[in-house]
Amino acid sequence: MKLKEDLNPMLLLLFHLMVWIYTFITFLPSFVLSWASSHDGGFYGSEEERAKRAKARPTLGRPEGPYRAMSATKRLVKSLHPGVDTLDKMFEYAVQRFPHRDCLGTREVISEEDERQSNGKVFKKVVVLGEYRWLSYEEVHTAASQLGSGLASLGQRPKNNIAIFCETRAEWIIAAQACFMYNFQLVTLYSTLGGPAIAHGLNETQVTHIITSRELLETRLKFRWLQHIVVVDNTPTSWPGYPRGISVHNMAAVQKLGARPENAAREREQPLPSDIAVIMYTSGSTGVPKGVMISHSNIIAGITGMAERIPNLCEEDSYIGYLPLAHVLELSAELVCVAHGCRIGYSSPQTLADQVHHYCDVASSSHPKSTKIKRGSKGDTSVLQPTLMAAVPEIMDRIYKNVMTKVEEMNCVQRTLFILAYNYKLEQLSKGYSTPLCDRLVFRKVRSLLGGQTRVLLSGGAPLSAATQRFMNVCFCCPVGQGYGLTETCGAGTISELWDYSTGRVGGPLVCCEIKLKDWVEGGYRSTDKPHPRGEILIGGPNVTMGYYKKEAKNQEDFFVDENGQRWFCTGDIGEFHEDGCLKIIDRKKDLVKLQAGEYVSLGKVEAMLKNSPLVDNICAYANSDEMYVIGFVVPNQKHLMALADQHGVRGSWEELCSSKAMEELALKVITEAALAAQLERFEIPRKIHLSPDPWTPETGLVTDSFKLKRKELKTHYQDDIERMYDVSYETDGVFADVVLLNSCLECHSRSSGWVGSSFRSSFKLLLNLKSTADSQPDKSDGNAYLYILIVMSFYGVFLCGIMLGYFRSKRREKRRINVFTRLVHEEEQREWGALPKKHSLTFPGVSLPFCGNHGNHFGHLQYEGALPSPLACALCTEQSSVSSLCSSADTRFAIEEESDSGTAEEPEENTKGGSENSGDDSG
Repeated sequence: MKLKEDLNPMLLLLFHLMVWIYTFITFLPSFVLSWASSHDGGFYGSEEERAKRAKARPTLGRPEGPYRAMSATKRLVKSLHPGVDTLDKMFEYAVQRFPHRDCLGTREVISEEDERQSNGKVFKKVVVLGEYRWLSYEEVHTAASQLGSGLASLGQRPKNNIAIFCETRAEWIIAAQACFMYNFQLVTLYSTLGGPAIAHGLNETQVTHIITSRELLETRLKFRWLQHIVVVDNTPTSWPGYPRGISVHNMAAVQKLGARPENAAREREQPLPSDIAVIMYTSGSTGVPKGVMISHSNIIAGITGMAERIPNLCEEDSYIGYLPLAHVLELSAELVCVAHGCRIGYSSPQTLADQVHHYCDVASSSHPKSTKIKRGSKGDTSVLQPTLMAAVPEIMDRIYKNVMTKVEEMNCVQRTLFILAYNYKLEQLSKGYSTPLCDRLVFRKVRSLLGGQTRVLLSGGAPLSAATQRFMNVCFCCPVGQGYGLTETCGAGTISELWDYSTGRVGGPLVCCEIKLKDWVEGGYRSTDKPHPRGEILIGGPNVTMGYYKKEAKNQEDFFVDENGQRWFCTGDIGEFHEDGCLKIIDRKKDLVKLQAGEYVSLGKVEAMLKNSPLVDNICAYANSDEMYVIGFVVPNQKHLMALADQHGVRGSWEELCSSKAMEELALKVITEAALAAQLERFEIPRKIHLSPDPWTPETGLVTDSFKLKRKELKTHYQDDIERMYDVSYETDGVFADVVLLNSCLECHSRSSGWVGSSFRSSFKLLLNLKSTADSQPDKSDGNAYLYILIVMSFYGVFLCGIMLGYFRSKRREKRRINVFTRLVHEEEQREWGALPKKHSLTFPGVSLPFCGNHGNHFGHLQYEGALPSPLACALCTEQSSVSSLCSSADTRFAIEEESDSGTAEEPEENTKGGSENSGDDSG
């Protein structure tokens, strides 16, 4: 995964000389330090050695498992501290240990301004932000206690549902802690969910109280059972437009109500470990959101397993929170930090990075920038300088692509130094060494995008590509822990060890759970597969949740309890376990589509491979079981698509380019080449694509807050394009996609020789030229559709005829060689190795010595006449050959020269035939 080095040889030599001198000087100190660290339990060693260290093993010795972490083979871990088995106890424990340390921080808003857009027409609101203002652990505990008391005064009862519908901010955690203290069942909803999904969640849980923000309040939350709305902002206590019977309160007013002596003195009902803490609604990527019931003990076990994989976690760490707290990854990460006394500074995707670094705008698409901070201002990461950070792969992919685009724009010297330093550090990391000089001189500016102090990056929510993981390891100078978990398992499943730099895997099971594989015969995955056992992933342990809210049939399908009382969840994901106990996600049952011809296509696999293309910002593969091929919806990278259009002389605005049929074909060719490079199967490669000019964001409803694709919504949104791409009249584009595919295959497998291979390649080029000409004349392309089909079908016919002709000619030539050789050997046996008659001559492609075909191919064609030596031998071979093995190579060529006398020419043939028949009778 090294970057391509297209460098000046002298500069390359100078760099390697400097590296050699630096390595020579630092060898002894680094050796001493690594030796001391290895004796102290450090994790040094080459990448291969680290990857081979056992992370988990099957407790029963069977390939399907269950697998447990090496430190939890006898017993799964359920809690961080003895007796701390509920979330309110965990927070009180942290308050007792770190009462005056910073807990939650929010940047002060100094002012809000309007800023003119680049087109001069549109204005947007930007803010000027100051420093972080902090609440201590003791202050947060007081605020949560008062809010819980105030909610109880407003009629909220223990074990009753209360919803929070709010962005990620400090008030969210304060409200959550209040609910945990007073045993209110917290219902969480994504702030970006559409109206129907929000209505479904609130009506299903029948909440009477809801906590929200001013922006979301303006959506007019009107539901059947709603009585009280608590707004976290300083808004008016009365809100016009709401019907009579619904009260709107400020959070500060509710806290003041709870601080009254008569309310504060009221005894609260503490929760039990088995009580429901959260009803967390999923993002709805596969349909209507489902409410997952999570108990206190489930969350405690989950965060216990996560914390064990983060080394040296302590009160000196800072965490930046910007992902949706309604997502299990963010909620679990923040609770882990609270349990260890870390401070949490809040941010948002629009204020995360500095405005001056356009290429690091991780939250926006690679189209227009959408940051909410004033140009020239510092982002939240620069001010907070976090040491811990969680991210979804979509954001990391954007950082990777945008930084690499910036590298391409550097001048020759800068780009050369960056590439050399990148490849050097990659090599050193594979050996288990650090590179402090490169980190300080080359990667310091890139690392500053995340504040410059990040020591752990946690990735979850979707698979992280190997290229992006390597880039984050190298450029941000910190390990990336790739995790795997689900809402149904409290986000806990696996997290890779931070000292394990291998890619494509999600690590071994956490200490709070165990994992086993279940055969999926229909998909062809079994625990007996070699070299690794494969199957559907099942997760069991105290972190497995209580099931779905009011969906008993679904609970029976996805959850079960084994004979030991252990609760298990069937994930629907397909994985394989490696020898060291690491899990690799290889497929998903719900993403598997069976095409009309019977092939199974993993849509997630296709998308993961094609997203590595610089042209692709996002992609959704789609396949219909009634069709023969895959299609795709692509959000192209604006810069690369514009460059592709300029290269081929296509003009137009961004929207016009994305709707251009010519650009679809050009982009399809690039994507097909990327698919072949990724070694996708022919039937997995999209035959047709649609280019989307608009990015997919959570606000559009096409992706979740963790940027997972909502396939149902995407299908509805692009239904017209699906029908168009599967329409028979549109079939020519798919045919030419096959032409591109076959042309690439011929380039990769250049076994064709002579007129057949050259004519095929020429025909391919002719077809592609015809297609390019048609694309440049869109008004004529439809009229020539049948001509294109005729040409392509004719080409296929010629292709098949050529293969058949070559096959029959080769069989005929082989048969002739065998007949001639049999005849000559038979004659020699009859004449007892006498002189060969001059009317027959054996032609070896060599000189006048007996050469075999392997050595005679390099010489001219001269006849050898006279006596054949016995035994027959090749003058250049080191070992003599028997008669039966002489010239057994397919390259050996014989020729029979017949004299003008036809009678003498036929006599040996009759003898040969008779000899063959006698031989057959004897054997009979």
